[in-house]
Amino acid sequence: MFKKSLLWTACFLLALTAAGSVHAQPVAEITVSAALSLKNAFEEIGNLYESQNAGKKVVFNFGASGDLARQIEGGAPVDVFASAAQKDMDQIDTKGLIVGATRVNFAKNTVVLIQSNDSALEINGFTDLMKPEIKLISIGNPKTVPAGKYAQEVMTHFNIWEGIGPKLVLAENVRQVLDYVTKNEVDAGVVYATDAAIQTSRIKIVATAPSESHKPVVYPVAVVKGAKNESGAMAFIAILKTEEGMGILKKFGFESAR
Repeated sequence: MFKKSLLWTACFLLALTAAGSVHAQPVAEITVSAALSLKNAFEEIGNLYESQNAGKKVVFNFGASGDLARQIEGGAPVDVFASAAQKDMDQIDTKGLIVGATRVNFAKNTVVLIQSNDSALEINGFTDLMKPEIKLISIGNPKTVPAGKYAQEVMTHFNIWEGIGPKLVLAENVRQVLDYVTKNEVDAGVVYATDAAIQTSRIKIVATAPSESHKPVVYPVAVVKGAKNESGAMAFIAILKTEEGMGILKKFGFESAR
């Protein structure tokens, strides 16, 4: 009985030691919530961050900027927020949810009209979307998806927003629009040039929105207030401003915001 008691005591102490060891060496992790249009570029930048910071890890949460902003408002544990529009960053900034001094614009993008390579429909510009043979047009939901809001601004600029209303297929994010077009499930879609660049074998850009037709597509990033790893978050943002980080962004079609 005495030997059994010693055995249990030894096992208990061993378990405590192991648990203490785990807590003594936590994984230095940061969570980055970013606009879905940044996915490919940020995943590569995440690899760069991890290679430069041994033992540290980046966990990404990609989605529509408006949805991500609401998650942060709801208390989601996020260290870095990168938005595809100033509006969504402003939304959480006015509520005191970011470290204001860390906010910076780091990239720009372009709005384009795309069509499946398999489509036989003739579309040469945004006003062609009014043609009766154009039945379905996909854009992101303007209420939550910055690309959708930019699309609305472009359509309004060309005086076709009201006319194409019945044709619209609203998507949850810009990559869903891209998916609809690549599968030829809609006749046309509005995405960023960077999204179109990853599917050149399946879609084509038929028009680029003039810069005066919409607000500038500028991406801001900031550390979220109360971040569990603020130093790691600041290090991630710092990479975006380096020559190497900007090189990755440019590789995926983004432009410098500086």
